Amino acid sequence: MKTDKSFLPLRGNYRSLIVFQKAECIYDVTYYFAHKFLEKGDRTIDQMIQAARSGKQNIAEGSSASSTSRETELKLMNVAKASLQELLIDYEDYLRVRNLQQWKENDQRYIQTRSVLAKHNDSSYYREAITTRSAETIANIAITLIHQTDTMLLRLIETLKRQFIQQGGIREEMTRARIHFRNQQDNKIDKK
Repeated sequence: MKTDKSFLPLRGNYRSLIVFQKAECIYDVTYYFAHKFLEKGDRTIDQMIQAARSGKQNIAEGSSASSTSRETELKLMNVAKASLQELLIDYEDYLRVRNLQQWKENDQRYIQTRSVLAKHNDSSYYREAITTRSAETIANIAITLIHQTDTMLLRLIETLKRQFIQQGGIREEMTRARIHFRNQQDNKIDKK
């Protein structure tokens, strides 16, 4: 018996999502940053790493759940977005309380960094590049990465919302698949 392939479309290849790749870069940068520039025993180390991890993991989990629950996918993408916003504030706080500079949009360093970051989604690039950078530079790299990823997540969430409105969730897909099957069966009977 042939089944309708659209009933449970294959989804969940989160590793191919640029937004996941960027989130992984953020995690790796944060892991290095927190262990290199925060004092041992500082609770912020765990909080920053957990926020970065939550951003990455929720994208993976949401994408993996997408075949059977668009609602879960949307919720987890929003959780990822919120986690990265929490991390963004930690980086901004780090710069502010240490009287370090957060690069503005018209700052040449920001413009150049944004351009470079847009071209690199491989976390190994960041793990190598940051080892020679200052805390201020790495924090600004992380902030820029978070902004880029946040924009991507926002677009992804909007796309997922549109798809849900147009196609519905798993129940609607199941109903469509069942009706399609019944119609095929009825057509077979009518042709006999």
